[in-house]
Amino acid sequence: MVNLSLYTTTAVILLDSEGNRILGKYYDSKNLYPTNKEQKVFEKGLFEKTRRANGEIILYDNQVVLYRNSIDVFFYVVGSVEENELVLNSILNAFYDSVSSLLRHQVEKRTLVDNLDLVVLALDETIDDGIVLETDSSVIVSRVSRPRTDTTDIPITEQTLIQAYHTARERVTERLLRG
Repeated sequence: MVNLSLYTTTAVILLDSEGNRILGKYYDSKNLYPTNKEQKVFEKGLFEKTRRANGEIILYDNQVVLYRNSIDVFFYVVGSVEENELVLNSILNAFYDSVSSLLRHQVEKRTLVDNLDLVVLALDETIDDGIVLETDSSVIVSRVSRPRTDTTDIPITEQTLIQAYHTARERVTERLLRG
């Protein structure tokens, strides 16, 4: 039977080199892993099966799992058995490439943890509740990347106290240098 559902992804998981969770987002439309304990058991088994493997795709616990390894981090995208592997692969590649770009190609545990806010935003821009939103990593990066801290275009009434102080200091400095 053909899967015509928009819900393509069951979970996206990031594990470190010891199998500990860095990030785990489960989209339980079928309540496959409702408790944290069941999720940890699934992640531990998944890590044991893939930590030494050189493949990109496995069938584990009646789920199709695509994975990718980078230094000391494992990226997993999990879908149902009926799901198209190419769709899951495009999700994995888009998410990994966007995270890599956001972290300036330093995809390792420490950098990931330090910038977890960007990683979660990138995941949320890629997938929402198991539905694929975007598979172009450059679009994801442009939506997630931090805005410039230049506050000269923001009206002074809408700036924070520190921003307003810096703006006023810059303007006074400009006037003193001119005159």
